[in-house]
Amino acid sequence: MSVQNKIKQKTREFIDSRHMLRGITIASFLESTIVPIPLEAVLIPLMQARREKLWLIAFMATLGCIAGALLGYTLGYYLFDIAGEWVINTFSNPEQFESVKQKMHDQGFWFVITLGIVPIPFQIAMLAAGATKYSLTLFIIASAIARSIRYFGLAIVVYYAGNQAERIISKHKTKTMIALTLLILTAWALSRML
Repeated sequence: MSVQNKIKQKTREFIDSRHMLRGITIASFLESTIVPIPLEAVLIPLMQARREKLWLIAFMATLGCIAGALLGYTLGYYLFDIAGEWVINTFSNPEQFESVKQKMHDQGFWFVITLGIVPIPFQIAMLAAGATKYSLTLFIIASAIARSIRYFGLAIVVYYAGNQAERIISKHKTKTMIALTLLILTAWALSRML
């Protein structure tokens, strides 16, 4: 059984749990810090099964991710010399991290938003933001915007597509990520011109 199928099976058991909202917050926290498995594999079936809590599930997932982002930023800010090398070697490589650090200096806010939307490990952006002493306020705002787009976007699809949401999302995921990235890059370019 694949990892994704195991996650789906556990999700079905979790759906009726009274700890579901707390669990989704913890899962989102873990996904944004140490478990680089996309949360969508859990969120979509959960949102489909618990439509009465659809918006609350998206909110709790966003909240968990923001808490994780704050931890990652703090590690980068205070403990980069101790834990930074482990995180870089676990989720990336030194060259990629140097590139991310440079982008944090050059593009900061928009770079964090872009990394927060696309399904790639967010840990490097969090660590780089802290290590470069990027504004904590702007980092948290950018993280909240990015993850809200991601999780509330899923909720909107589930709201309108119902049980077809998982099929629609998997069919259009790449196109949607490209479109969102282009939209963010366009907004970033326009903000630099103004």
